[in-house]
Amino acid sequence: MELINVEKFWSLINERIDVWIETAIKNLPNLAVAVFVVLCFAVLSKLVGKYSNKLLRQVLESRQTADLLSAIIKVCVLIAGIFISLDLIGLKGTVTSLLAGAGIIGLAIGFAFQDMTENLIAGIAMGIRKPFLVGDIIETDSVFGTVKAINLRNTLVETFFGQLEVVPNKILFRNILTNYTVLGQRRIEVEVGISYADDPEEAREVIVKALNKFDFVINKDETDVYAKGFGDSSVNLLVWFWIEYPGETGFMVARHKAITAIRKALAQADILIPFPIRTLDFGIKGGEKLEAMLSHRADNSKPQENKPHSEEVS
Repeated sequence: MELINVEKFWSLINERIDVWIETAIKNLPNLAVAVFVVLCFAVLSKLVGKYSNKLLRQVLESRQTADLLSAIIKVCVLIAGIFISLDLIGLKGTVTSLLAGAGIIGLAIGFAFQDMTENLIAGIAMGIRKPFLVGDIIETDSVFGTVKAINLRNTLVETFFGQLEVVPNKILFRNILTNYTVLGQRRIEVEVGISYADDPEEAREVIVKALNKFDFVINKDETDVYAKGFGDSSVNLLVWFWIEYPGETGFMVARHKAITAIRKALAQADILIPFPIRTLDFGIKGGEKLEAMLSHRADNSKPQENKPHSEEVS
């Protein structure tokens, strides 16, 4: 009985091996074609990766972004070749399983490294859109400074306090970003107050003439002064002028020179920049005037004359 079972067992194994060998022989041409396809796609992936890398480095500012995108393109071409070769040898189910497994693994990695993935995608998107380049002056959220380097996950910004900040790319991608370098010019605003006794139009002419004498002031026809409102002690004016930015004359230096020139010009024109003033008026709407109050108090404070009196003598 045991010999019969062993014979059946070996016969089943031999039959299975024969089937495998027969299938392998039948699929040998397909296998050769599949190997050839994989080799062709391997060579093609290297060529595509090489030329795409050159092209992306010309298009994108970040070298790391260009290298990453070219590597992704290279891997995609190679994977496409592997899937085609598996299909040629009749392993469609394997291809489907691999695709499903890759999708699940990618989803799990995306959830596990959500913050890193978001910064990476933001870095790639900014590398394509180019909202700023290395050397640009940008401002967003609490970041204000010069861009020193653009990486896949973060951007290095040197602040005007001399500190180097590592800013995640998602912050620059999500928030409103101001690039001061794109247009090459910037407007400076300076507030100044003049006394109520002086003419705002005269002050405007004096200030505009003083500012337009500077070489760093551009668009001189747009240099202007506007009345902003009435202050407690002055009529408040808003001064506008344009400078090249970034330029030889920095923002702080230009504003300093402008404020100094405005003060001197107004002083020479005898236009007062007043200190805070308080006027006391007790005579409004029936109240007693200050002069009358002081006069009444002075009268009350005078010593009364001694009046003579008589003593009764009994």
